[in-house]
Amino acid sequence: MRNIIAASRRRFLGGSIAAGGLVATGAMVPRAVAGANNRVRIAVLGLNGRGQAHISGFLGQKDVEIAAVVDPDANVLARTLKVLEKRTEGKSKTKGVADFREVLDDPTIDAITIAAPNHWHSLMTIMAAQAGKHVYVEKPLSHDIVEGRVAVAAQEKYGVVIQHGTQRRSDAGIAGLHEALKDGTLPRLKIAYGYCCKPRNGIGFKESGPPPANLNWDLWKGPAVLEQYNPNFVPYNWHWFWKTGNGDLNNQGTHQLDVARWAIDDDQTHPVKAMAIGGRFQWNDQGETPNTMFAMAEYPNGQMVFFNVRNVNHKGYKHQVYNEYYLEDGSVITGESTYKIKRPGSDAFEPLELEKGQVTPGGNWASFIAAVRANDPSMANGNVIDAHYGCVLGHVMNNSYRLGETVPFNAKAGRFGDNADAAEHFAKLHEIMRDGVGIPEDAANYQLGPTLSFDPATERFIGEHAEAANRLLKDDNNPGFRVPNASAV
Repeated sequence: MRNIIAASRRRFLGGSIAAGGLVATGAMVPRAVAGANNRVRIAVLGLNGRGQAHISGFLGQKDVEIAAVVDPDANVLARTLKVLEKRTEGKSKTKGVADFREVLDDPTIDAITIAAPNHWHSLMTIMAAQAGKHVYVEKPLSHDIVEGRVAVAAQEKYGVVIQHGTQRRSDAGIAGLHEALKDGTLPRLKIAYGYCCKPRNGIGFKESGPPPANLNWDLWKGPAVLEQYNPNFVPYNWHWFWKTGNGDLNNQGTHQLDVARWAIDDDQTHPVKAMAIGGRFQWNDQGETPNTMFAMAEYPNGQMVFFNVRNVNHKGYKHQVYNEYYLEDGSVITGESTYKIKRPGSDAFEPLELEKGQVTPGGNWASFIAAVRANDPSMANGNVIDAHYGCVLGHVMNNSYRLGETVPFNAKAGRFGDNADAAEHFAKLHEIMRDGVGIPEDAANYQLGPTLSFDPATERFIGEHAEAANRLLKDDNNPGFRVPNASAV
């Protein structure tokens, strides 16, 4: 019976996507994949970290050719071309390009994959869609709320496949749990909880100055308005500055945020309220984003998402990168792909047996290629609209934190009203920071964000704090790299 429900739901989702504009609307039609063996030719944009994972992932797919690799750092580009030459035993025909716009002009390239810094994700996605290229874009889809909506508009107009780099969307086990939460197999979800608790280090202080000769600084910063090059930006620590990154909440945390929002009822889009409390403790460095955070968001139907970021390493550090589910009957579910449940009145977890859910098979790389070959956006595991909803959830939480006031570091710092669940989970985080990390009570400070009200229909903040919060909806962009308005895409 569950298989019939899942199949019916898949057909419904396909129809919903089409009705919502996730297919071509008669503007520019994406290039059909043709030629010998139905070969897909891709270009990989951004060659550090995740870019190397993209190369490995797509090299492993049958009849997929990496036609171009793109990076504004000449050294990184040269090193990648050498690796490709070695891995293909001298048969590589991949070209190296500094400016990604060159591959958009190449009519033989079917798709691009984006592993550039966050501030580039949406603009590259938008421009690729305008050029008729399919897109695999690393998380997060957007660096701010407005540009994410423009990426959705670009997909609607040009009909390309856009798949988000949230690999868990390709996991049939996770999909099965979420289907069971929504079709009545399990009690109704109350709170979807995500954890991004992995140790990181401080980044120290570095002096700004001229960029190295091997780096095209104008291309690296692109839309981000940065006064000067700083060695702490390149290649990775841009994550911890607001003009280029989104902190770990919308870095690694995007995966767990997306899973948490995926569990929320299907008719919910954005939260109506959000707040966050945290800080950047112990490191005393140049970074801006928090290394510790508890955040919460409420949806119109009353379901909630909680989120926990803990990056400060300490003796006994508990590594947590997963999701939990708190149900209305008091049950708690934990795991990833396979699950355990603690039922009301029990102190122990027991295995939770569920049927697999509906996803495009093959994992994140193969499913994207399958969608490209079929020219079918509905096949994307993590399509553009789900990507947008998940990223906005993180943005509204971050925006609360960014507007926060300084309050003493103590167990009463969180202001949660009558929300006993939130108070309980913040207390757990505070205890870890106090007793594990060793932050003394009242000798440090939290940054306590206000409760922000958000209108899902207009994607704008309303009520108290709206003026300040709406200034964070869209980053400034440099001339020549401006994200267009959604109506003009």
